[in-house]
Amino acid sequence: MGRHRKQSPATVKRGSVLALTGLVPTGFVACAAASDLNSGHTAVQEVAEEGGLLGALGAAEVTDDGYVEHAMAAQGVAAKPVVKTVALPTDRAKAELPAGPGGIPGVAVAAYQNAEQLLAAQNPVCNMEWTLLAGIGRVESTHVFGGKADAEGNPLDPVYGPVLDGSLAGNAVIHDSDGGALDGLGGYDRAVGPMQFLPETWTRYAADGNGDGIADPQNLYDAALTAGKYLCDGNLDMRDLSQRSRAILRYNNSMAYVANVMAWANSYGTGVAPKPAELPRI
Repeated sequence: MGRHRKQSPATVKRGSVLALTGLVPTGFVACAAASDLNSGHTAVQEVAEEGGLLGALGAAEVTDDGYVEHAMAAQGVAAKPVVKTVALPTDRAKAELPAGPGGIPGVAVAAYQNAEQLLAAQNPVCNMEWTLLAGIGRVESTHVFGGKADAEGNPLDPVYGPVLDGSLAGNAVIHDSDGGALDGLGGYDRAVGPMQFLPETWTRYAADGNGDGIADPQNLYDAALTAGKYLCDGNLDMRDLSQRSRAILRYNNSMAYVANVMAWANSYGTGVAPKPAELPRI
C-alpha cells in the first residue's frame, strides 16, 4: 500500500516515538521506544499540557499584535490535507543539491527552511528556526540517512521505526491505530518517516509542506512542517529556552535527547561541530 513496498524497508535505528497530545487527560504519559544508531534507548511519550491552536484561539481575544486574527485567517485559508502515504516508483534518483551547514543534505535544508517560512506565517509567536527542525531531523533519521531522498523530498526507501510490539527491551506495546495505512503494519504501530511520528500523532498534526494537498509522513517537506507544528503546539515560543526544551521533550522525555537536539541545532546555526560532551548518550 502506498510506498510500503514488499522489499525490506529502511528502518530507523535511532529515534523517539511521538506522543499524541490534546486527546487524553492532562498528565497521562505513555511509554514508547526506538533504538539508537549504535544501541537501544527508551522513549517516553509525554502528553502536552496545552490544548491545540484551534482550542486556544476559540477562547482567546485578539492581541495587540493581531496574532489571533492572523492565525485564524491562516487556519481558514489552508484546506485540510489528505493524510496518506503516496505510492512512488522504485527507480527514483537521489536529489543532487548542494549540502548545507555541517553537511546537511541540500534537500533536507530546503525542507527545514520551507517549514520555517510557513510556520512564520501560520504561527508567528512560535519563532521556529529551521536549525531546530534540523536538530530533530539529525537525531531522528540523520536527515533520511544522509539524504537518501529524491528532489521532492521523498525517501528512496520508506523510513520506519521498530515495531512497538514489546519484543525489544524497553519498548512499550502500542496497538495498531491506522490499520497499517501509514506504517504498513497491522496489529501494532511503529513510527514513520524521517521525523518519526506515530500514525495516530501524524493524523492529528499532519501538515502539507509542499502544497500538493497531501500530508505524507514519509515526505521531508510534510514531515518538517508537521514536526514544527507539533513543537509549537500550545503557542510555545522557541526563543525561550525553557519553552524550547519543553517542546523537544514532547519528542522524547529525556534531557539527553534535548541536549543532542540543541547541540546539533546550534551547530547548524554556527557552523561549529558539537563537542562529544554536548552529545550525551540517549
